[in-house]
Amino acid sequence: MAKPAPPSSRQSSRAVQLRKGATMEMVRLTCPDARQALKIAESFGTTVIDSDGIRDLHERLVIETADALGEGLGDKAMQIHMQRIVGAFVGSAHGAGQFYSRAVTGARDATAKAANDARDEDLDGPVGYDSAAQRKREFAADMGIQAHSLRMAAEGAVAAYAQVIGETWKPFDRPVEHPGTTLSRKAAEAQISAFD
Repeated sequence: MAKPAPPSSRQSSRAVQLRKGATMEMVRLTCPDARQALKIAESFGTTVIDSDGIRDLHERLVIETADALGEGLGDKAMQIHMQRIVGAFVGSAHGAGQFYSRAVTGARDATAKAANDARDEDLDGPVGYDSAAQRKREFAADMGIQAHSLRMAAEGAVAAYAQVIGETWKPFDRPVEHPGTTLSRKAAEAQISAFD
């Protein structure tokens, strides 16, 4: 029986791929700012959100959490914990922002289709019911307010991180396990091993 070949140096020198975390820049690009959130609220007659209040509350919340844990955690443990907490806020806001962007696209598409008089399926609903385009616009507005609220919570958490840790928060980029190994490749390997 042949001995297995030692691992080649080519495999070990391969660059490590990283799974990129959401950044505040990504959040700012996908979530409405305070001006746009106010415009949405006024246009759709929804509640005007206290953006600064949400931001300040979350900043205090994260700082108070760190203070409560201060005696039980060392500096590095505190930094890791705060990294994860802030990362959760930022990731949540980014996900909401992406969902909001898709809702806006759907609302625009439905509104454009409804403007075409030759299409029967996009006509207004029966009396007393909104059209599909109107429902999509209202849904996008709701998602915009939610995304803005989560953006403000993330901004507060990021500001708290800077106060507690003393440096600017950056997302943790995790190494991807087995880069280049796709699901279909794994399935093929499992199937072929059945013949061994």
